[in-house]
Amino acid sequence: MIFRLLELLIVIVPVIGALYAAFRGISALTKRQNDAGQEPVAIRDEPKSQAAQWRTITRVIDEHNRTDTRWLDYELDVAKLLDFPAMTDMRDPLTVDFHRAKLRADLLRPGKAEDLLGDPEAARQYLDAVESYVTAFDAAENEARRRGRSDFSRQEQQRMTRAQSLLRVAADGGATQQERERAYDLACGELDGLLVLPDRTRAALERGIAGELDD
Repeated sequence: MIFRLLELLIVIVPVIGALYAAFRGISALTKRQNDAGQEPVAIRDEPKSQAAQWRTITRVIDEHNRTDTRWLDYELDVAKLLDFPAMTDMRDPLTVDFHRAKLRADLLRPGKAEDLLGDPEAARQYLDAVESYVTAFDAAENEARRRGRSDFSRQEQQRMTRAQSLLRVAADGGATQQERERAYDLACGELDGLLVLPDRTRAALERGIAGELDD
């Protein structure tokens, strides 16, 4: 019996010593970190991860805004819109995909970037939606620029050219209101059956004709 106790002590004592040494080592490391004003590694890594997430979210919101601005250039520049009519042709699958992707990205846009920091799933969905939006816009724009007005007959292209000239008069602040209204009506007649101007395009033209200024 005594011999068995001795054998257990021979095994246990070194193990206790090793655990004690390990404990002392951890305590010393923690003390050094505290003395140096450092937080434990796991805690210091967390802010870095959050900072990286914040950079990603703000970068994606910026990309969303840039793509919106690219589309706005078409909506507010009638001449550009008529040069690349496929951008508003909802019979084109690429155009439909672009507008659908834009709608989804707009619906998932956070009120402020901070809203996504505590919601990884919402952040993932928004990032995916913006990526799809940018990709779809690039595809639609590249195709619209490649095709130009080639989908239209010579007579239809001439009508679009006349509409461009008339819409320039409609947007000309130096023309009288009557001249602008008549030019706008004639332009709409030229475009009838060819393409439909986006609502924002029409609204901007009509506000300008009415003498209203955008904020």
